[in-house]
Order: sequence, then structure tokens, then C-alpha cells
Amino acid sequence: DLPTVYVYDHCPFCVRVRLALGIKNVKHKLYFMANDDVSTPTSLVGKKIAPIFEFPEDGVVMAESMDIIELIDTDERFGPPGVIKAGSGRTDLKEWQKSVQSLLRTLQRPRYVATGLLPEFQQLDSRHAFMKNHQLPPYDKAEWKEMETEEKLKIYAEVMSSDPVGMIEELSAKLVQLDDIIFSENYCTEGGLSLDDIDLWARLRSISIIKGVVWPDSLRKYMDNLSELGDIPLYDEMAM
Repeated sequence: DLPTVYVYDHCPFCVRVRLALGIKNVKHKLYFMANDDVSTPTSLVGKKIAPIFEFPEDGVVMAESMDIIELIDTDERFGPPGVIKAGSGRTDLKEWQKSVQSLLRTLQRPRYVATGLLPEFQQLDSRHAFMKNHQLPPYDKAEWKEMETEEKLKIYAEVMSSDPVGMIEELSAKLVQLDDIIFSENYCTEGGLSLDDIDLWARLRSISIIKGVVWPDSLRKYMDNLSELGDIPLYDEMAM
């Protein structure tokens, strides 16, 4: 039997695994869980989490994206090992990601549920579950947890209806900064395709759901090249 990967489409940790599978051309089944589906992941690994990798041939069921990728790239049944180089430990990429965290949460999270096209958000309950559990800036997790659901939904609606131009301009400027530290259009760190790319591309993919973002040419080519290599579409056609 083919391995099955249980995912949410928007989840960067899930995209990490999908990207690795695509790079290695590992045939697999892709199972998109609804965001409010607790029973499926709990029956597999004991809690609500994604991604989950199930390999019936060995009776393997495991979570944690990097552990799954290590299995995929060391077991010869999934193709030649060592295709994806180890991570470099670069701090500049992590610092950049941290610098845009609040900005991306504000721009991306409302769009995930508003587009109506992501498989994990096809039903109202799944959209509400996401909004109830994922805070928007400037609120932290503790503050968000204390709010009533109606207040959370109202905040999501207000953010989605507000003018995003200033934030999109800020994000576009941040992408120029990132472009300066990306090594090439095929991999972000000198030496070849690595776990640096697995993590970075998986996080950058969701930016394509934001309409009006200006990508530097070489960074955009990087996004397109890894999209094709990993066989994972970007969100351009549903951007809003």
C-alpha cells in the first residue's frame, strides 16, 4: 500500500513533508483533514496534530514533520537517500521569519478562512474552529483564549475588511530583504537543496494567498522552481 499523509493545506509543517515527498517523487495518498476533525488524528497518534505519516507496509504511523522527512530521505524504499542536505543552522533566515511573524499572521490567517477554497475549511464549523484557536495580532494566545467566540469572529471579519495596502507594502519590502540572502533560484543556501529550503519554502508558500504582494524576480523564480520540483501549487489563483 502507498503511504498516506494526513495534512492541512495551509499548514507549513505539512507542506514541509509534501515538499520532501514531491522532490523525491514518492507516490503517496494525500488526506486533507477538516480543521475541526479531532477523531482522525487522535485515532492515529492520540491527539489533534498534523502532519501524520502512515506507512502500512511497516505499520508505521508518525507525526513531527522533520522526523517524517528523515525517514523519507534515509529509507531506500523512498528513493536514493541523502537527496535533501542537512540544514545549515543559518540564523539570518530564522531572524527574517521572526521579523514578519506578526505581519503574516494578520494577512494570512483571515485569508485562509475567507477564500472558501482550502479543503480544511470547507465547512463553517472548521472555519470557526480555526478562528477560535488562532489569535490575530496584537493579541497573544492567553488573551485570545479568554475571548468569546463571537468577539474572535468579529475581529477576523474586521481585519479582513480593512485596507491591507500598508501591510502589503511592508511585506513586499521585507521580501526584498529576503531576496538578498537567498543564494540562488534553486536553493536558498550555498551547497544545494537542503532542509533550509524545506522549511523556508513551506513558510513562504502562504504569502501567495495575499493579493498585491510584489515578489523580487529571483525570489519569485525560487518559489516557482520549488513549486514545480515539489509538485505543490502556490495560491496565486485564489489570492485575495
